[in-house]
Parts: sequence; C-alpha cells; structure tokens
Amino acid sequence: MKKIMAGEQSAVRIWRNARLATLIEGAPDLGRVERGAIAVRDGRIAFAGPEADMPADLVVGAETVDCAGRWITPGLIDCHTHLVHAGNRANEFEMRLAGATYEEVARAGGGIISSVKALRAASETDLVAQSLPRLDALIAEGVTTVEIKSGYGLDIDNETKSLRAARQLAGKRPVTVRTTFLGAHALPPEANGDKDAYVDLVAGPMLEAIASQGLADAVDGFCEGIAFSPDQMARVFDAAVAKGLPVKLHADQLSNLGGAALAASYGALSADHLEYTDDAGAAAMAKAGTVAVILPGAFYFIRETKKPQVDLFRKHGVKMAVATDNNPGTSPLASLLLTMNMAATLFAMTVEECIAGTTREAARALGLLAETGTLEAGKWADMAIWDIESPAELVYRMGFNPLHARIWRGK
Repeated sequence: MKKIMAGEQSAVRIWRNARLATLIEGAPDLGRVERGAIAVRDGRIAFAGPEADMPADLVVGAETVDCAGRWITPGLIDCHTHLVHAGNRANEFEMRLAGATYEEVARAGGGIISSVKALRAASETDLVAQSLPRLDALIAEGVTTVEIKSGYGLDIDNETKSLRAARQLAGKRPVTVRTTFLGAHALPPEANGDKDAYVDLVAGPMLEAIASQGLADAVDGFCEGIAFSPDQMARVFDAAVAKGLPVKLHADQLSNLGGAALAASYGALSADHLEYTDDAGAAAMAKAGTVAVILPGAFYFIRETKKPQVDLFRKHGVKMAVATDNNPGTSPLASLLLTMNMAATLFAMTVEECIAGTTREAARALGLLAETGTLEAGKWADMAIWDIESPAELVYRMGFNPLHARIWRGK
C-alpha cells in the first residue's frame, strides 16, 4: 500500500492501523475490532473489519491513512434539533434565575412566541448565517448527520422559509441534513386560541406547500396539554401519511396523553422526550419499531424532575437514541458529546447505549440506518476518528473534544 501524496486521486482509500467500534447490531462491545481497517470507494465503505481480512483487490494501488492505533466510530448523528432559529432567549433565562415564573416570562413577551417573532423578522439569509455557528459546533465534534425541525414560523411563508434555510445549510457544509416539518409546535398569536382551525391549516395548505416543494423528510408535532391533543395530532399524521411522509412526535414530556402509543400506531420513526410514557406506550413503541429519542438537555435546562422511562424501554426492547434538542428556549445545547455525558449521568444510560444512541439508533430514528450509523460495507463512509484509549472517554469527559478527524462520505 502506498502513502497519500498531495494531489493524487485514487478509487480506493484505506484507513488502517485503527481500532474500530463498528456498532454493528448484535455485535458485542460496540462491534469492536482491534487492528482494523476501513476501505472506501466512491464515498461508501467497501470493507470494514480486521486489516488482515481485507480483500487483496482493495489493497492494490490504494491510498492509505495510518491511524496510529486511534479509534474510529461511525460519524455522530444528532437526530433531534431545532437548529434553525433566530436570536436567543438568554434574557428569559436570566429572568427565571431571578425568580420569574413562566407566566411572568410570557407576559414580558417571552416563551416560544418570542422565537416566532424573531424568526418571522429574519430573512432566509439571516437564518442561515445565525444557524451555521451552531451547525459548525456539532460538526467540530464529529457529527456527520443532523436533523433540523421547523416550528418557529407557524405560517406557510415562515415555515417554508425555515425549511429552505435548513436545506441551504446542507449545501454550505459537508454534512447530511434531514428536515422535519413541525408546524404543529405551538399556536401562533393570529390563531386567537383556535387550535382546531390552526391544525386545519397545518394539515392542509401548510403541509401541501411544504410537500409540493420537497422541503420536509418527515412530519413532527407536539402532543401535550399546552400544545395539541392526540386527536389533533392524528389529523396532522393522517395528512402526512397521505403525502408519503414518515412521522415523529414530541410525546409524553409533561404529562401522559398517550403520545408514545399514538406515534407507534402510525409506525412513527421516533417518539421524543418520553418522561411520562407508561408501560403500554413502551410496548406499543417496541412492536412498531419506533425509536425512543432521549433528550437530557431539556431535562437539565428546565430543571425537570421526572426522568424519561429508560428502564421501561430496556424492558420492552425499545431502541433508544440520544440527541441535543438544540433550541433557544429549553435546550441551547450544541454539543453531542456533552449530551452523551448527560444521558449517562442523569439517566444512568450505559456507555454502549449512549454511543449507539448517537450513531446506529440515531440513524434508525431518522430512517437512515440502511445508509449510515454503523461501519459496514455498502454504507456511506461517515466516520469519526478519535484520540482516545477507550470509547468510554466519549461519554466520560465533559468540555473536552478528542476528535482527530471527521470523514463525511469518504472525504
């Protein structure tokens, strides 16, 4: 095998002398491979396994990268963010620290409506410019795929603007972006309290405009007493399914309205938050293959005391992902590494659950497991190379980034 020379091109590139955490499903110890290698052709993995087992036809003439014993994992995946937003709500944070109640913050113009006003006032160019630093922070920690929800526009023009901005981000950075339409996030001021009329708008003209422009890869909603009822969310989901779009749900965060079971009944990709999910909801998710997305950032930031039902998900075999929930109001978190530490520390998730939750299971939660999330032949060559002695360091450390290199689609 020859060394990489500047300006050279080759159909195959090999990362060798590495330790692999392949995350292949069912493999013990994160799918660990000592003295491993990964061969990449045309942006996809051609081989991942023991270097001694690599087919000879891949080796001849290939460029090589000596990893010097470093660990390689799949590229990290943040499968739940509200990354595209305008402004921030640091003033509300300061008010709450001084003792202000939720109602007092709302009366002062705070809450989600402040984010709606800020996004509506921002241009698409503004949104892209403000969102790029948040995306860059994730990329700097080895993230190769990120999901971005709308939900701060709450009308046709601004929801489409938000989703277009998210699509633009994918063109400005080497990263895979999946967009999710979250029109059923909150009630806009102009709705005058009429939730049903607003749901008609979301499930009708708004979804029609977004689907016709190909702006969304999935449809989400917030099923909660302060947001939308299960019946109202079912109307949105019916419309999404009719458009051929998969669904996801913010479920059971503040109370148990049966959101997990509702999501499962539609074969949802994921149900997210899940602090109040019951046994029946977890069983329904397991049967449907709906992933539980655990969001410790919001739990921490709003000082929640009710933890997500991790033990129930283990009991029923529900797959668990972990994500930042990056948003301006309840989780201004742009570090997936810190998120893993939070999931372990706050919720007693294991190292394997945390790492799988930000790779394989996060890919599953986005419907992308056939393409990424593990180091297997045929998948995109999305990888992170780490200066660590053990994968546990990725979960153990706080405020420390051991990323050595990040590879997206082989580059």
